[in-house]
Amino acid sequence: MSYLKIENLVKTYNKTEVVKKLSLEIKKGELMSFLGPSGCGKTTTLNMIAGFLDVDGGKIEVDNESVQHLPPNKREMGMVFQNYALFPHMTVFDNVAYGLKLRKVTKVEIKRRVQEVLEMVRLSGFEKRYPKELSGGQQQRVSLARALVIKPKVLLLDEPLSNLDAKLRQQMREEIVEIQKELGITTIFVTHDQEEALAISDRIAVMFEGRIEQVDTPADIYNHPETDFVSQFIGEVNRVRGKVLEVYENNKCKLFFYGSEQIVSIHSKQNSEIDFFIRPEKIQILTSPSNKGDEIKTIVERKMFLGPKTRYFLKIEDNHIVADISNTMINPNDIHQGSNVFAIWKPEDLLPSRKGR
Repeated sequence: MSYLKIENLVKTYNKTEVVKKLSLEIKKGELMSFLGPSGCGKTTTLNMIAGFLDVDGGKIEVDNESVQHLPPNKREMGMVFQNYALFPHMTVFDNVAYGLKLRKVTKVEIKRRVQEVLEMVRLSGFEKRYPKELSGGQQQRVSLARALVIKPKVLLLDEPLSNLDAKLRQQMREEIVEIQKELGITTIFVTHDQEEALAISDRIAVMFEGRIEQVDTPADIYNHPETDFVSQFIGEVNRVRGKVLEVYENNKCKLFFYGSEQIVSIHSKQNSEIDFFIRPEKIQILTSPSNKGDEIKTIVERKMFLGPKTRYFLKIEDNHIVADISNTMINPNDIHQGSNVFAIWKPEDLLPSRKGR
């Protein structure tokens, strides 16, 4: 059952729709990420949910109650901003307590709740410090504490980790997930970082040009993309083209790929050409041809050592692909630039393009 429901949400700027009849249902306690490139409408959608932007069409419901007509302070939502948005003249304690004071909470209760939430974000003992005396990670923890202290129904995070360095970013995202699960709070996390979204989310809404392309679990978003945009935006992919030689029953076809033949499960017509996507880690490399005849002859243009794996840049006729191979499978010292090797993949790992079929 949905806890936060968005139905046909619309936002228009200068007669241009930047959010286009967007609908989404989020379960109670779920961590949903809005993932997409800059300008896709994810932050605009978040700001409409929070009440910072007016809705030009559609409805927003929380726990079966319509909230799109309410001001931000009446929606019972906590917001964590990209730039932290802390008051520089206030101490950590006063920044966190700010929302409680607006709600006329007693001083005794304010002290108890601020201390409780600062302990949760590992900032006990920092109550008297000012934002300028804190690191970026500590400022983000204060921002998170301020959002949580009001005990919101929904937690909204707008690119909250983008100003942190890589190591601190990973640490903070783990802490956010730990706190979110501990509290069981319904959360929307906006990010353009696909690795971040895949790592923390219960489900991901992939957005593009004001619409949701796909909503699914991280594993299904990665392994079973429903559109070409999702295929190419999530992770890395190669594009390869096959020609249909024969069509069989049960939506199976024999395809010709750069000198090899494979049986692929896909509905198509004979002699048609189909583009497929395949991820670098799904490609294997052979130093000599197999007995099956389904390998593709390639030339190693260059390679890149990446610790546990090596990335091989391969040329196939007029096409270029990359393959990520574990160094436990192939010793990178055994393959040199200019070497002839053979690429091979499983037919089920091919992701058919939705275009030109």
